[in-house]
Amino acid sequence: MKLFTKLITAGCLFLAAGCQEPEAAEDMLYVRYFSAGKADAILLYTDESAVLIDTGLDGYASQILRELNRLGIDSLDAMILTHFDKDHIGSADEVLENISVGHVWVSDSPKDSDEYEDLMEALEQTGIHAEMVFGDERETFELDGITYTIDGPDEEEYEDNPSNNSSLIVSVQYGETSFLFMGDAQNDRIREYLEDDASSYDVLKVPYHGNYQKQLKNLIASVQPEIAVITCSSFEGGEEKTMNLLEENGVETFRTDKGSVLIASDGKNITADYN
Repeated sequence: MKLFTKLITAGCLFLAAGCQEPEAAEDMLYVRYFSAGKADAILLYTDESAVLIDTGLDGYASQILRELNRLGIDSLDAMILTHFDKDHIGSADEVLENISVGHVWVSDSPKDSDEYEDLMEALEQTGIHAEMVFGDERETFELDGITYTIDGPDEEEYEDNPSNNSSLIVSVQYGETSFLFMGDAQNDRIREYLEDDASSYDVLKVPYHGNYQKQLKNLIASVQPEIAVITCSSFEGGEEKTMNLLEENGVETFRTDKGSVLIASDGKNITADYN
């Protein structure tokens, strides 16, 4: 069993509550889950790389860009947009227009919305070709010793909740520590993912903002996370039934309606707290 502590203060992975972490220390992976309401915006960074998973609602870009500037990050190696709902791509256009992005990966279920059109226009203006991940394909890349794997949806279209069920699912491995980001995957997508990947992960980004669904029991049983993060607001997401399920399985759970969550890994140990 890996050692999990909520906070380390001597030789710390990040600073004590009330202080902000400095620019990324060498050989450390930081994962910031922004407090963005019922929306996903997640930054993974080291002293040599930065990846953004989703961008929150329209208007949230200023928060993301402010954090990147504070950390001294002047470019993103990759942007992964799990699906095209407004609470995941709303600020993607503004981020693309204000910072250099190396690669963009997207799902295969386009959406008729202003946010989708704004994203397509920003990609065209910046000359970035977004790579689509779907079917049996898995896109894997490595940055600064961290392995990212993007799993695309198997079905061309889902009968139930087609946008959410087309979510890209991202797994991250750093040393002995691992993270799983489930986007807004709902029952069909969770079921098909578990058929292909029965791995356990140390940290789980709970799918669909912690709204309860039947496949969550199977997901928790398979992943066996030590830590879970729910991206929710005080009045949307984070259902009591989901919270109870996580508690019953001994999972330490953080909710972004209580503040941004910062997780740090040195490749062996993980710390997590609000920051």
